[in-house]
Amino acid sequence: MEQGFALWANPSSPHAEGRRARAALEDARARVKELLGWEGEVIFTSGASEAAALALDAVNAVHDVASAVEHDAVLRGDLPEWTLPVRGDGAADLMALSDESRPLELLVGDPENRSLVAVQHVNSETGNRQHIGFTAEVVHDNGGLLLVDCAQSAGKFELPRMADLAIVSAHKFGGPVGIGALLVKDFALLHPSGGQERGYRRGTENLPAVLGMVAALEACHQPYIAPEVLEPLDAFAEGVRALGGEWLSDRLSDPTPYIRALAMPQMSAQAQLMRFDMAGISVSQGSACSSGTMKRSHVLTAMGLPGELADRTIRVSFGWTTTRAEVERFCETWLDMARRAA
Repeated sequence: MEQGFALWANPSSPHAEGRRARAALEDARARVKELLGWEGEVIFTSGASEAAALALDAVNAVHDVASAVEHDAVLRGDLPEWTLPVRGDGAADLMALSDESRPLELLVGDPENRSLVAVQHVNSETGNRQHIGFTAEVVHDNGGLLLVDCAQSAGKFELPRMADLAIVSAHKFGGPVGIGALLVKDFALLHPSGGQERGYRRGTENLPAVLGMVAALEACHQPYIAPEVLEPLDAFAEGVRALGGEWLSDRLSDPTPYIRALAMPQMSAQAQLMRFDMAGISVSQGSACSSGTMKRSHVLTAMGLPGELADRTIRVSFGWTTTRAEVERFCETWLDMARRAA
């Protein structure tokens, strides 16, 4: 980012300083594509929410379909014309895409009347991973386009290259806030709105943040967090079950290690959040973008969790700076709280 500030000029300006900034921006774009293994186009945005809005507004599709567990940034765009249900294990019910109860125009797409189907790669509340390969096959067989929200997976897992469009957020893999990207297989999938980024996004490009995003991607390695850091969670899960709690990963079709959801017996999620906060531990109820509303999680509701169980469920996320000692402290604090509440 310091490099970006040092050579800062508007990348759209034709003078020498602007051309140097443009060269740095295009070099960063090529590096993002290489690091993510993306062979299409990259449109830099202010983050995942703008990338989602851009995809929903500019895609050359007539109908919007979204899974019931999508992030609010996707569901709040234009409310989907049809919602793809999920099973109790959090997996999208892809058979519903061929259900005869669906309007025919949503089932059979063509370039003039096709659907955009939005499916999150890794869910931001449960950590469950969708089978994007099979999803893409079903969507493409029905003539639709697939938008995959990779905000929680980019930099941590292999990007689903069979997506037509993908959403990326830099701060989810250690980059700066306020920068992200919409990955597009082909610009022909979008209609331009004028402005920067090849005419598909308005606003001066944030070169320092773009360079910070690339640096963070280059620093990512597999696994994203060393296994020994998260090792205490195995014994902790047994303790949760023994105390009558719910370890939500037990229900999921494909749980991932960096986001965990769990319910404490006899204590609401709001009460847990306050007590964890007083202990200096930050957790969430639902996704961070909606946790302040105190509403019941639409993700857990879509999965069919009983209301009283959903209301006792919190989410804990682990990042690249998380230490084993912090994981152990969270586990000990949760177990102590649950024992005191019993």
